[in-house]
Amino acid sequence: MKKRFWFLSLLFMSVFITACTAGSKEEEPQFLEVDLTITPEKAEVNDPVVFEAKVIYGDEAVTDAEDVKLEIWRANDENHEKINVEHAENGIYRLEKSFAEEGTYYIYSHVTARNMHNMPKKEFIIDQPSEHEENSSSTGMEDEGDHSSH
Repeated sequence: MKKRFWFLSLLFMSVFITACTAGSKEEEPQFLEVDLTITPEKAEVNDPVVFEAKVIYGDEAVTDAEDVKLEIWRANDENHEKINVEHAENGIYRLEKSFAEEGTYYIYSHVTARNMHNMPKKEFIIDQPSEHEENSSSTGMEDEGDHSSH
């Protein structure tokens, strides 16, 4: 009787374990992607420039990011403007802005969503580039690229 009990117990446990592992697919880790675009990348003084951060998590457009800020500054200027940006459509967070001074400008999009942070950086020019372009190490910031925290 004891052998039959142990056999049935082992059989039940193996069926239970197989059912549990078959029912729970392991999800592959997803990453927060931010595609930052500037239109146009070279504009005239006081002309509108459109900045868009398209936020995607895996294959899904993120319409409910916890925080989206655009940090904009002119080369060699210590003043950085941070602007909160709201969701516009289909995972796109949009800002339209014009600039009164010519020169080379930089933008970081600070995006926090799904417990991750991503902050791509881009450069754009208003009228003429700055005479001595900023070396990004002078601001303590890294060069252009993806600064994802996954």
